[in-house]
Amino acid sequence: MGSPATLGPVEFVVLTFPGTAVDPAVSSALADVVAEGTVTLLDLIVLSSDSAGVITEREIDDDIADVGLTGLTAADIDLVSDDDLDVVRASMEPGTTAVVVVFEQTWAVRLANAVRAADGEVALHVQVPRDAVDAALALA
Repeated sequence: MGSPATLGPVEFVVLTFPGTAVDPAVSSALADVVAEGTVTLLDLIVLSSDSAGVITEREIDDDIADVGLTGLTAADIDLVSDDDLDVVRASMEPGTTAVVVVFEQTWAVRLANAVRAADGEVALHVQVPRDAVDAALALA
């Protein structure tokens, strides 16, 4: 058996929207960063809750154009578990849509490989909250 594929940092994000569709600009922006090679889409799942709270689940291989997502493909890597989706489902309000996106930070593959080759590791990875960034920019 060959060595496993090397991935850069992998992120799991949940994007939420009012209604049962996503603005096509979101699909376009995601397709752009994939096309630019900044990220590689590994998995994408759409959960839509109708006004009665009934949740419909679609994966990227399903027809997701009716929720506003088009032109997207993902690697064949299932990184989202049923437990992950249960957490997302439990947080959804009726009449909303959640898009679960798992992606590789493709831009960082070279850096990640160099760190691993030097026997290094990521000791801390923290995403700075958006409100903290906005507050710092306001003071600049």
